[in-house]
Amino acid sequence: MNAKIFLLLSVVAVAAADRRPSFSYSAPRHSSEESGPAKYNFQWAVNDAPSGNDFGHQENRDNDNTQGSYTVQLPDGRLQTVKYYVDGDSGYIADVGYQGEARYPDSDEVRSYTPPRPKYG
Repeated sequence: MNAKIFLLLSVVAVAAADRRPSFSYSAPRHSSEESGPAKYNFQWAVNDAPSGNDFGHQENRDNDNTQGSYTVQLPDGRLQTVKYYVDGDSGYIADVGYQGEARYPDSDEVRSYTPPRPKYG
């Protein structure tokens, strides 16, 4: 009698082990945050006269139409302005312009770089 119960339990164990768990794989759920077309605008600028830093960026986007510009103060004294746009599949189209005249120091005015002394305190 024990052998019959043992055999029955063995068959049940084998049948249970053969069963694979059922997992359902599907595409990720769509987030409502990503459902609308891209639309934004921003602008920032830095103008620090003592250090000579003058740069900024502005951009507007409405769906596939993006346009903007950025400016950079170059080491030679000119201000470089880049105006750009992207309209769908047209790619990045840029118009680069410069304001001012390039200035280069005379050889007597060129100084060598000396790193600042560390301050502990």
